[in-house]
Amino acid sequence: MLFRTKLLASAALFTFSASFAHADAHADITAETVVASVNGSDITLGQLIMLRSQLPEQYQQLPDDVVFNGLVDQLVNQQLLGDTLDVEPKRIAIAIVNEVRSMRAGEVVNTFISAPVGDADLQAAYDARFADVAPDTEYNASHILVTTEEEATEIKAMVDDGADFAETAVEKSTGPSGPSGGDLGWFGLGMMVPAFEEAVLTLDAGEVSAPVETQFGWHIIMLNEARETPSPTLDDLREELAIDIQQQALDALINSLTESADITLPEEGQFDYTMIQNLELLED
Repeated sequence: MLFRTKLLASAALFTFSASFAHADAHADITAETVVASVNGSDITLGQLIMLRSQLPEQYQQLPDDVVFNGLVDQLVNQQLLGDTLDVEPKRIAIAIVNEVRSMRAGEVVNTFISAPVGDADLQAAYDARFADVAPDTEYNASHILVTTEEEATEIKAMVDDGADFAETAVEKSTGPSGPSGGDLGWFGLGMMVPAFEEAVLTLDAGEVSAPVETQFGWHIIMLNEARETPSPTLDDLREELAIDIQQQALDALINSLTESADITLPEEGQFDYTMIQNLELLED
């Protein structure tokens, strides 16, 4: 038993020492660390990291060893093929200029996206958005739909004489809401056809309209309830407001840079716009 205990302890010590040595070896690794080379051209860890970050999400979910080795193979093959190119086409240099410009600008944009937005700025943006906004009203109504004005007038008289509206709707309405007592649920302005909406707006809660004609037929409408719809809270809009604030800061920077920069733009008619499709200009 003593021998077994010493053996386990030795194994544990070896594992700890090996792990420590492995971690210590990684301490010197940087983005410039060379992981492969092809005819003297280095492939670095940084290049692998950048390439992995640009992979579609489904490939980033693969095990790291699969991705690592796959990317090394890809870059080695690209280097082998690229080395066979004797003359570099003009379009490569042009593409590199565009890519560098885009990436440099992207770094600046990322600083705005990653910058935290303070609660005071969020509150100010929220207050500004809703300062002059009146709360919307939504309505809950029921209706009885029939084909003719005569039927609608008769049903209106029945309801006025005390007939239960929901029961009458189940019995008389030809609309899809009839079996549920004519209940239309909650709706806001613009969700109903104009004539129907106009009638609803004239009613108090519990009041029943005169017959109303729409393209669907004749309606008897009862307003069940009206209420103001609450504005979204600051927490509901926090992410959206933060994006707006960041975009405004970025726009302000662009405007400031534009005002102080020496910019020359093409004059109207100076270029034939169809030239932008002329790929032959990219050939040597």
